[in-house]
Formats: sequence, structure tokens, C-alpha cells
Amino acid sequence: MPTLANGKLCYLEIPAVDVRQSGDFYSRVFGWALRRRGDGALAFDDTVGEVSGVWVTGRPPASEPGLLIYIMVDDVEKTIAALVQHGGEVIQPIGADAPEVTARFRDPAGNVFGIFEQ
Repeated sequence: MPTLANGKLCYLEIPAVDVRQSGDFYSRVFGWALRRRGDGALAFDDTVGEVSGVWVTGRPPASEPGLLIYIMVDDVEKTIAALVQHGGEVIQPIGADAPEVTARFRDPAGNVFGIFEQ
């Protein structure tokens, strides 16, 4: 069960052009669990069961960093290789936020996210 607390970030709606493609990308690169909601929408749960969400069509991608969400990973270099292999694009390489180990990428739908090595 996820931690329930006032003020916790818990749910994301991620713009998608092709919901299945976006789901496959995040499942393969980050290990997010995919599931069908009661209304039939493809949803996800992160690897620790703390954040969930859904891909939505009909919205423009978050293609420029404004609000920027970082996804925690074990190894930024390995994650970069996986995201490129599955259709993502690196838009800020490792080193720009040193000493933190981060990078930024654009997903197949055009959304920009960061990755942060724990």
C-alpha cells in the first residue's frame, strides 16, 4: 500500500500521442506496472507503488521544462541507453547539474522529464 499523507504527490496525467507506445516506453525503461482502470484507460504504478497515473490524449506534450519531474533511477547511464533504445531522446546529458548525477530526456510523445541517480 502506498503511503497516504496530506500533501503527498500521488498521481500524474502524462500527455500521449499513442497511449500504448507511451505505456510500453515507461514500462520497459523504468519498470512501471501497467494496468487497465475500470473505465478502460491504460494506467501505471511506479516501481514502489507510491505514484500512479494515466496517459491522456488530446493534450500538448510538456515539451519544455517548466514544471520538471525527475524519475529516480539506479544508474543514469544505463537508463539513458534504455530510453534511447525504446524511442526516447536525451536533451540534457549527464553533468549539467553536477555534483548531482542527472540527465533530461524527451519521451516518444514529446514530454520532457529528468532522471536522477540515487
